[in-house]
Amino acid sequence: MNNKRAGAQTPFQQLIDIMAKLRGPDGCPWDKEQTADTIKGHLIEEAYEVVEAINKKDYKELKEELGDLLLQIVFHSQIAKEENKFELKDVIEAINEKLIRRHPHIFAGKEVKGTDEVLKHWEEIKKEERRGTKKEKKVSYLDGVPLGLPALSYSHRLQTKAARVGFDWERAADIVEKLDEEVAEFKEALQRKDYSLVEHEIADLLFTLVNLARKLDIDSESALIKVANIFSERFRKMEEFSRKDGKDFAKLSLDEKEELWQKAKEMLRDTRD
Repeated sequence: MNNKRAGAQTPFQQLIDIMAKLRGPDGCPWDKEQTADTIKGHLIEEAYEVVEAINKKDYKELKEELGDLLLQIVFHSQIAKEENKFELKDVIEAINEKLIRRHPHIFAGKEVKGTDEVLKHWEEIKKEERRGTKKEKKVSYLDGVPLGLPALSYSHRLQTKAARVGFDWERAADIVEKLDEEVAEFKEALQRKDYSLVEHEIADLLFTLVNLARKLDIDSESALIKVANIFSERFRKMEEFSRKDGKDFAKLSLDEKEELWQKAKEMLRDTRD
């Protein structure tokens, strides 16, 4: 059968119809029971799996994970349609309108000098969109950053928004100097054994590191995940070596563990320190 013939169903429409059938009278019991609240966690999980595939540069997996993420959007839209709130067509129309509205330099002949100016206008347009709406009582350039983001991503997004309207360090070297200052303050708090202050200073250190990463065009969330995965791989290799030697890893001395760590690093030397 040639799906490209006139009037043939597109794969996208087929996906919409499949979801409608799964939710229909003769559909899947599990799918029919779900609400936006019960499946919202799946949306987050699928988004993280997309990011993981990107980090791994596994495009076969990325294709599959993007499909899983798309399914969640179709699922939520189907639930909303059944509740007479909106449907997928409305979602697509809304994003089309938003993209056109926020790109006047493409669709309305507005001139811009570069990326920085594009991003500045983007934030100004977003701020104007919120003005006078129930969505936001207070209008700020920082509005729109989800509170539910992981801490590193949340910090990165806040700093990026501030930078778009000119509140930013001029050079990465300036942030390195600030980092040195924060390290000194952390050491002082630690020496005083003021653990409430120690917590605050550690947070300042993390926030400054995120700022430095952002300035260097590094996503701190993704970077930390990569390093954590390297640690996990090496640690598991250490445990494997210990099992092969017939030893209980937990009972090894610190020196023995360090020796296994170095052995694991050598075996997995294509990963970075």
